[in-house]
Formats: sequence, structure tokens, C-alpha cells
Amino acid sequence: MASSKSSPKSTAKPSAKAAASKSTGKAASGRAAKSKSSADFTPEEEMQAYRDMLLIRRFEEKAGQMYGMGLIGGFCHLYIGQEAVVVGMQGAIGEGDQVITGYRDHGHMLACGMDPKGVMSELTGREGGYSRGKGGSMHMFSTDKHFYGGHGIVGAQVPLGTGLAFSNKYRGNDRVCLAYFGDGAANQGQVYESFNMAELWQLPVIYVIENNQYAMGTSIARASAMTNLSKRGDSFNIPGAQVDGMDVRAVRAAGEEAVEFCRSGKGPYILEMKTYRYRGHSMSDPAKYRAKEEVNKMRQEHDPIEQVRVRLLEGKIASEDDLKSIDKEIRAIVADAAEFAQSSPEPDPSELWTDVLASVEG
Repeated sequence: MASSKSSPKSTAKPSAKAAASKSTGKAASGRAAKSKSSADFTPEEEMQAYRDMLLIRRFEEKAGQMYGMGLIGGFCHLYIGQEAVVVGMQGAIGEGDQVITGYRDHGHMLACGMDPKGVMSELTGREGGYSRGKGGSMHMFSTDKHFYGGHGIVGAQVPLGTGLAFSNKYRGNDRVCLAYFGDGAANQGQVYESFNMAELWQLPVIYVIENNQYAMGTSIARASAMTNLSKRGDSFNIPGAQVDGMDVRAVRAAGEEAVEFCRSGKGPYILEMKTYRYRGHSMSDPAKYRAKEEVNKMRQEHDPIEQVRVRLLEGKIASEDDLKSIDKEIRAIVADAAEFAQSSPEPDPSELWTDVLASVEG
């Protein structure tokens, strides 16, 4: 599902005008405020966005079901409600651009084009998983798909993503790294150390803050002195923008602008995605800290998949029967992944001793 579209390549130095506009946080924020509100999707792009988000939704629903059945152990953080963020951003990047995120990572892996069978097998701790059953929900990687992991330590992926961006700068290529993290992780000290380094060295990294409003279970209004997370880079002169993270078109438009900014050598960029998760922080969280009415209102009025569904129907791009057929197809893919995961053998005990140290030849 990774986008085949690549942004224009450029290694041009920032212009004098661009350099001047980065001289203050105020100027940087002002520039970001001019972002296009939403991208113009072709009918084909609308259909693809619908498919991609629906795959994530159905996959996560099945994962939740399997967790309840005891087939998935440990932690399991579902992405239901936030699908537009990763699908929109994936449509903004090109081949070779890197993605790294935290532990709510199943959607990111699917958006990167990783096989649902391998992802589900890892959730169930089976040999057919992406980490051969040793990582579980929070630790999967695919260098083939340029996905550098979901990470279990809060905020740990931010300096790692900054390091990936440094590798791009060092090699002189024009690749960009997307480093995702949440509103809870936005208060971690390592995030600001990364911001400082990224701006000092003009690293091509986009910090995508998935603000689902509640972190582990505390409202952002109670946990953050500055709730506009797009401004968290102001003291480092990093521009930022707030984005409707429930609208896949708005996400892609903001993503394309940020990618162009980074790819042209102007340094890091912050995108705050205003989104919402429908389930608790993890499967063990009953989410009693928010009203059911609030969740229902978001589902009914702002659901990212329903927004695309309405556009497809009203634009006569697809019929109800077409969408039912797609849903049936997606459910079959997910059911096949679940069956594969349950039939795949558990890893051999000898796997305990592999992947502990990297082998270096010569």
C-alpha cells in the first residue's frame, strides 16, 4: 500500500528568504499556517484511501477479538479511529523514505505495505511473524518496506528517527524520515534533544505527533501546559502545523508540504495530527476517563473512513454494492491472516539466542 508516487528530488540549499523565515519561531509558525487545507483526490485515490483505511480498521478489530480469545498475549494497542493519519502520510512520501513509530504500530506497518499475515503472526508470537514471534505487538521491523519499528519505550523512536534522518544527510540522498509519536510522548525530554539536533544539522525528519487527546488516559488539557503541539518546535525554529487528522485529504496535503520542505534541505518539520482513538489506550484499558457520548459523537461525525465512504457514494465513484464487495474482500484478507497466524508454529527455543548481537564481517 506504500505510495508509488515520489516527491520531486532536490538537494538545493535554502534560499535567503527561507533562511530568514526560519530565524524566529514566529516566522516558522506563520509559514506553516499557510498550508493547503486538503489535497485534491482523484476517484482512484479516494478508492485506494478507503481500501487502505478499511484494511487497518478490520485488521485491528480482528486483533482485538483475538486478544479477547487469549490468542494474543502481552500488550495490544489498537489504531481504530486514527487510520487517516498514517494512510494520508504514506501517500505523501516516496520510495525509500523511512517510517518509525511507537507501540500503536499495526496500522503503520500495513500502510507501509507489510503483509497482514506476517503482522498478525507476530501478534500471536508465531514463527511466521516479522520478528519470528519474538517481538509481539510492539516490536516489528521491515527494512524491505523501510519500516524501522514500533518501539515500546515511550518516545524512544524520536531520537532513532532523528538518527535515520542523519543517515540520509550523511549519505547525501534526498530521503525523508517520518517519526511518529503521541501527545503523551510529546512531553519526553529526549524529544526536545532530538528537535535541537535536527534543527542544528538541518535533518530531513518530519515529526508526526498523533494527538489522540488522551495519551495513556489523561486528557491533554490536564497533562500539557501548551496544548498546541504544533508549536513545540518554536524555541528551536522548527515550523509546525495543526492538521485535521480525521480527514485523509487534509493529512496528505500537509504531508506533501512538509515532505517538500524537508526534501529541499530546509531541515525538520512538525505536524500535529488532531485525531482520536475509539478504544482504550490498550486492550486492558476500560477507558472510563471519557464519556461514551464523546466517543460516539466522534464516530458519528468525524470517522475517517465514513468521510471517504460518503464522498465515494455522493460522487457516484462507487455504489453501495461496490463498497460491500470491498468490505467482503478486506474481511477475507484479515481472516486469512488470522488463520495463518494461528496455524504458524511457535518459534523454536533456539531463537532465544538469535538477533542478540549484530554480526559484523571484516
